[in-house]
Amino acid sequence: MTDALKRLSDEGVAIWLDDLSRKRITSGNLAELIDQQHVVGVTTNPTIFQKAISSGDGYQQQVSDLAARKVTVEEAIRMITTADVRDAADILRPVFDATDGQDGRVSIEVDPRLAHHTKATIAEAKQLAWLVDRPNTLIKIPATRAGLPAITEVIGLGISVNVTLIFSLERYREVMDAYLAGLEKAKERGLDLSLIRSVASFFVSRVDTEIDKRLNDVGTDEAKALRGKAAVANARLAYQAYEEVFSTARWSALESAGANKQRPLWASTGVKDPAYKDTLYVDDLVAPNTVNTMPEATLVAVEDHGGITGDTITGTYEQARADLDAVEKLGISYDDVVQVLEDEGVEKFAASWNDLLKSTQAELERLAPSEG
Repeated sequence: MTDALKRLSDEGVAIWLDDLSRKRITSGNLAELIDQQHVVGVTTNPTIFQKAISSGDGYQQQVSDLAARKVTVEEAIRMITTADVRDAADILRPVFDATDGQDGRVSIEVDPRLAHHTKATIAEAKQLAWLVDRPNTLIKIPATRAGLPAITEVIGLGISVNVTLIFSLERYREVMDAYLAGLEKAKERGLDLSLIRSVASFFVSRVDTEIDKRLNDVGTDEAKALRGKAAVANARLAYQAYEEVFSTARWSALESAGANKQRPLWASTGVKDPAYKDTLYVDDLVAPNTVNTMPEATLVAVEDHGGITGDTITGTYEQARADLDAVEKLGISYDDVVQVLEDEGVEKFAASWNDLLKSTQAELERLAPSEG
């Protein structure tokens, strides 16, 4: 067993777990991962909660109580998910304190059905922050067109945000702009900027899945040679954009007022194609001041045989741009790919949420007390 996870952490990559369940909390597993596997944060999404709650482990008593109170299924889900996030946040609180608020955070996502509704997203973010009521929470807002002004407003209220479902470099720049605009609003309102944190979740593996599919359709040797390169190239160019934005005069003014950089977070880092090394999206995306949120299988793989050899991003931008240009030259539209992925991402999370509504409703009905 190597200590690749420690090396990764030493390189400035915060290791977050992309999973949460009540069983993971109550069994001591989350605390063990923090203590032994260098895990310093947790991310959740509607799909993760759907799997956790549908498994039933640890939720029956709470669902039974909610059924007795005759709450709506939407309220039940909010009570269940925020309870898990609150408990995980308490377990991670020592990390939060030790890192001065940078890590030790748990993310919870706004209702994905609101992804194209700015005002509703803002209202939901405020409600979630109030419900969880922990300083080490991040509210996840998708980087849709409607999500951008919501990010600015929520940051401007002093609520820390995890911006999710980022696929394109242009949208990522818009996300960073929305964050800076939010900090400027917060500053105008007299808020303490040092207490506001944000990460920008740039999705990785899904880019290869979509582009590889199109490369296979092209079918030439040149196309086959580009398989498995686009996702890493895209993420590396995102880091270049991060370096540029957070070295501007606009940023410097905010930094001098106490603001924190919005860290790039590599999301969707579990490899989807078994032909690729299972630690690809960790080994090839090492750079200071980043986060990598991993499903447990990827975390275990990195611990066992991760090839952490130092910074693998800085100085790679020319090659990364060449790889994406080569894909484009084969007639594969980058703009179309990233739009398809954003649309699919929103649809998948909404579908998971709807599945969660159905399964929770069934449990509420099953556990409802008989009248009398």
